[in-house]
Amino acid sequence: METLVLFGQLAWTFFVIGAFTIGGGYAMLSLIQNQVVVEHPWISESTFTDIVAVSQMTPGPIGINSATYVGYDVLFNATGSQLLGVCGSLTATLSLMLPSFVIVLLIVRFYERFRTSKLYAGTMDWLKPCVAGLIGAAAVILIVKTTWTGGVPQVQVVSENFPDWKSWCLLGGAFVAGYWGKVNPIYVILVGAVLGLLLY
Repeated sequence: METLVLFGQLAWTFFVIGAFTIGGGYAMLSLIQNQVVVEHPWISESTFTDIVAVSQMTPGPIGINSATYVGYDVLFNATGSQLLGVCGSLTATLSLMLPSFVIVLLIVRFYERFRTSKLYAGTMDWLKPCVAGLIGAAAVILIVKTTWTGGVPQVQVVSENFPDWKSWCLLGGAFVAGYWGKVNPIYVILVGAVLGLLLY
């Protein structure tokens, strides 16, 4: 019974995330983190960061990849069964995709009618900064943890994500290479993997 309840919670959680996320996978990360780490403490902050890292390196949208890994991790940790872990992956992935699938079908049906509408254009203009904010929030969530004490925020770096100076050097090098050097992200990932193996 507890396993069925967990399946139901997992399905509903990712269905809601899929229904209310605008802006793609990166904008989705902050919602996923809030639900699976904070609201339902299914996984730890460091595990979520690992899941995001693996999701970025594997083919496919990062939001869907994250849902797949989270679904497996949650059910496998709760039951110890790899089969139920795979079922958890399917549940989370399909629940996340379902709202988008339905919404896109509706948009395709009515897009030609509304694409020249001022209301549609205005809505898109308002959504763009919201998407940028959600993506920025996802980045901040992975770096710092905020707790509120007496109405005052206490901000601290998530030490599990940056355990030592080598991690900070890798972060800085990847940022410089990607932002200023315009290095292909694939090369940044490959070099980061090799350096990670050598350093750790």
